Amino acid sequence: MALPSLASPPPARNEPVTGSENAAATPFRRTIARIKAILAEKSDSRLAQLVAGKAFLVRVASAGLALVSQVLLARWMGAFEFGIFIYAWTWVLMIGALSDLGLSSAARRFIPEYIELKQLDRLRGFLSGARWLSVAIATSIGAFGALGVWLLSAQLDTFAVAPLYLACAVIPIYGLVQSQAGIAQSFDWPNLALMPFFVWRQLAMTVLMGAVYLMGAPTGAVIAMIVAAVTTWAVTIGQMVVLNRRLHAKVPAGPRHYEARTWLATSIPIFVVEGFYLLLTYVDILALEHYRSPDEVAVYYAGARLLAIVAFVYFAIAGATTHKFTEYHVSGNSDRLASFFAETIKWTFWPSLAVCAAILAFGKPLLGLFGANFESGYAVMFILSVGMLARAAVGPAERLLNMLGERKQCAAIYAGAFSINLALCVALIPRFGIEGAGIATSTALVIESIMLYLVAKRRLGFHVFILGGGRS
Repeated sequence: MALPSLASPPPARNEPVTGSENAAATPFRRTIARIKAILAEKSDSRLAQLVAGKAFLVRVASAGLALVSQVLLARWMGAFEFGIFIYAWTWVLMIGALSDLGLSSAARRFIPEYIELKQLDRLRGFLSGARWLSVAIATSIGAFGALGVWLLSAQLDTFAVAPLYLACAVIPIYGLVQSQAGIAQSFDWPNLALMPFFVWRQLAMTVLMGAVYLMGAPTGAVIAMIVAAVTTWAVTIGQMVVLNRRLHAKVPAGPRHYEARTWLATSIPIFVVEGFYLLLTYVDILALEHYRSPDEVAVYYAGARLLAIVAFVYFAIAGATTHKFTEYHVSGNSDRLASFFAETIKWTFWPSLAVCAAILAFGKPLLGLFGANFESGYAVMFILSVGMLARAAVGPAERLLNMLGERKQCAAIYAGAFSINLALCVALIPRFGIEGAGIATSTALVIESIMLYLVAKRRLGFHVFILGGGRS
């Protein structure tokens, strides 16, 4: 859909404007006209841009809030107890992200399809059934996790056992966190999808831990995990109440038709893709911990976390546009799908390039905030930026493949990228240290992006690259 003309409108008054007044007024009027045209446009492209912009701002705000929260918690708890808490909470984040078996991503596949085909009974069934199915799956995972902690308790440090049990208690609600976020994003409600977990939960936890600290009560890892569990359950239930109200206003009441097997048949291949993506995200850190000293791991982690802000652009665009791929595909509007995806590539790559350039420009001072020796990670940031920009250059191509039925090919690509990353980490880290980890990860991301491009071109006929995107 073409953007509206942003040319300057004729003067609103009939009186002539001349001289210096005309020179000052024309740029101002053009700017006002441009702003009005942007705000007035109601196209899918403009809506997707606004939704993605909101999602990006939420993720950036969450990153800043997380930094402040972690600094405060470290001061209140002490390094030892804070380290135990981070260890337990990392397990929550890793397992919780996969605890719904991909149903949150499948929401972007089924909800637009049911709406487009007017299958409201299936829509109502998914909106209710997928959430409770996610909770049931996550509860099973949490129970198995608790059983594992019990069986391994003799091998675990005694101070880690209780926090790990509490981590298992958070997993069931995390399944609901995931599925509700997918539903909310499918209806273009980014604030409802992201704010509860990424912002309100962190704020509530920081405030409650601050209250515990000011009262002089113990602020150990167990207390922190209890607070984390309580706040996660509370904000997620609050999110559920608000989401239900909005859905009741959006979807008329009526019978429900449940298709759990169909949902899982679609979501599990997506789960495999997301699982390999998660492994791809953490394999460099895990390999470094095995081969190099803790201080080198810390330097690499600091550089990678700073550059991870670039990925927020990608995730914001993907979250705002994925359900549109399904909508255009189901309606048979392949030309619009091709042009829309070409737009998403531009929205992904150019902002990613700008954010990446800004972070690299101030890389050394930012690394210096972590400590005196952290500036040695500056070269790694440049190496990692190559892979991140390669991924941005093909946009959310794996979301396109997943939504259009190419889930097995997408899973194979991510499995291959993970294998390449792992093999290169084993080969390069012992010899080149953190630079070797950066080269391994960047190489895997470049190969992943090339394979996504080739599969999209051969299987779908789409040219998914920043230069010349659209129909191949």
